[in-house]
Amino acid sequence: MKCLLTALNAKYIHSNLAVYSLQAYAAVRGYGAEIAEFTVNQRIGEILERIYRRKPDLLVFSCYIWNIDMVTELAEEFHKLCPQVPVWAGGPEVSYETEAFLRKNPAFTGVMMGEGERTFSALCAMYEALEAGTGGDPVLEQERLLAEIPGISWRRADGTVAVQPLQELLPMDELPFCYEKIEDFQNRIIYYESSRGCPFCCSYCLSSVDKALRFRSRKLVFRELQFFLDHQVSQVKFVDRTFNCRPDHALAVWNYLQEHDNGVTNFHFEVAADLLTGEEMDLFSRMRPGLIQLEIGVQSTNDRTIREIRRRMDLKKVCHAVLRVRQGKNIHQHLDLIAGLPFEDYQTFQRSFDTVYGWKPDQLQLGFLKVLKGSYMYGHADDYGIVCRSRAPYEVMATRWISYGELLEIHLVEQMLEQMYNSGQFRTALSVLEKAYGSPFQMFLDMAHFFREKGWLESSHSRIQWTEMFLEFAAAKDAGREIWYQEALVFDLYRIEKSKSRPLWAASLREYRKQMQGYLRRKGMEKSYCHLEPFWFLRIGTDGKPEFAEIPGTGKETRKTGVGQLWDTAPVWILFDYGRRDPLTNEAALTVICPENMANEKSGDCEQ
Repeated sequence: MKCLLTALNAKYIHSNLAVYSLQAYAAVRGYGAEIAEFTVNQRIGEILERIYRRKPDLLVFSCYIWNIDMVTELAEEFHKLCPQVPVWAGGPEVSYETEAFLRKNPAFTGVMMGEGERTFSALCAMYEALEAGTGGDPVLEQERLLAEIPGISWRRADGTVAVQPLQELLPMDELPFCYEKIEDFQNRIIYYESSRGCPFCCSYCLSSVDKALRFRSRKLVFRELQFFLDHQVSQVKFVDRTFNCRPDHALAVWNYLQEHDNGVTNFHFEVAADLLTGEEMDLFSRMRPGLIQLEIGVQSTNDRTIREIRRRMDLKKVCHAVLRVRQGKNIHQHLDLIAGLPFEDYQTFQRSFDTVYGWKPDQLQLGFLKVLKGSYMYGHADDYGIVCRSRAPYEVMATRWISYGELLEIHLVEQMLEQMYNSGQFRTALSVLEKAYGSPFQMFLDMAHFFREKGWLESSHSRIQWTEMFLEFAAAKDAGREIWYQEALVFDLYRIEKSKSRPLWAASLREYRKQMQGYLRRKGMEKSYCHLEPFWFLRIGTDGKPEFAEIPGTGKETRKTGVGQLWDTAPVWILFDYGRRDPLTNEAALTVICPENMANEKSGDCEQ
């Protein structure tokens, strides 16, 4: 019997831990299964063809909010072609309201609910027994065997749906390691779990449903982490819902990674920042830049909202932890906010955004409430006046506290946040623009409105075009400091890569060509991947960040260089070395060069 475990991932670099875990657990018990992974960006026809050509005797889909529409369509089309092949679904998107799901989707034979390893192995055993034959009526025999398997919902021959009790939860150490064939995961993210369940009760989250918090033994965890380290995989993402909910477990793992660091592998953790201890943060400060990264779900800074979503969080401790980790300049921090939560109106969300943005995380994800089946929020949606989309991902459109129009405004802020901040491409220019605004939220919203009025949001743009668009907005909103924005945008243009073109307003480097080539030749860098650029107002501060001197008064004489207007002062030169990069931001290493050193044979006294 050939069983095909099928996953539709959001991106190619993702891997589906669920299907690999089901396959590994079944293999230990003597049942073989193949895996087929696709992405939601592929055409339905292409996926259907590839599944059909695999000729499965049992087809199983892993279902989530991002793929459920494609999965149901695939199941429907496959069932037309192969009506004799049973099709099963599993995963968080189908583990609740299973009877309604099966009635709506007749192509499915049944649903595996909740934790699936034992259930899937039991299904494999049942179908192998049916294939061997018992001599009785196959339909009656199948119904008898299905009725003995916990953790499933299935459709009887008469069309009614049976719902079995859930499976007993597995001890974590019984789960086999599923990455022995590490070569199958080249250029893909590895997902790993050292625990299941969550101690918290957040009303919007399905993890809060499973209160049985279970941990894998440290001996196994260390052995498996060492496997990843030995094979120098690029990134391992822990899928533990709150990794540091048990401090001794978290500290032991982080100590192991610090002591066995291979200089290459990055480990990602979802943590509760207010639970981080001083000992853990001291350990963080000693880690190699890029060894670990942290994802922190703040969600809201509104006290009433935090209480209503049944979340336990000390905001002052969260702020303290985020700022302390940030001081180390060695750990990427990804912070999350959710729009559309109860008691969060437009104004309080703006305050939440401004507060968290002010902590300057490496990435700030602005998400929108998803009303997930099985969650507390789903059961109380009417109480909150929630209007959400009927189809996955069930995103909120309005609540008692916030209108659809206001959420559309927040969507505009999200669009600008992703393009201007999370991309990392405009951090210096944004730091200048922030001085003209009391609210970062309003800054991004004004930018979005400006771009929309210009018709710029409806099409894609090159990086140079985004730079020119940013300057046009900044000059309109903050007249008098245009030259600051020009320098900041040029600096941003070269921070990450050597741009092949320059904005029309950028100063020409023609008159400095010999000077630049001479300096690079003296340093033995004439063939290096680098760039030299003069700046008149920008300086690199003691913290390594760019800052600006005051613009001279109007009495100062100016001169023209190319098409750029420059004040008659000597520039400071900055060398962008792309051969050496910041492991967190991928930015080029910077060397500040005093003007006199650009001309002198003996240079170096003023470099930093």
